[in-house]
Amino acid sequence: MQEIFMALLAGLIVGFIFAFLKLPIPAPPVLSGIMGIIGIFLGYKAFQVLVPLILK
Repeated sequence: MQEIFMALLAGLIVGFIFAFLKLPIPAPPVLSGIMGIIGIFLGYKAFQVLVPLILK
């Protein structure tokens, strides 16, 4: 859980710095882009779980 909070804190700091420097956001600015990233992560995790089960 600490890793999640540290990642969130790092993201907040980076977002703040980018906004302060008036740079474009370094992440998808809409929910659909964020959901795409989550989908990629979940697909990767599903592959790690399912492939060993199939190849037994």
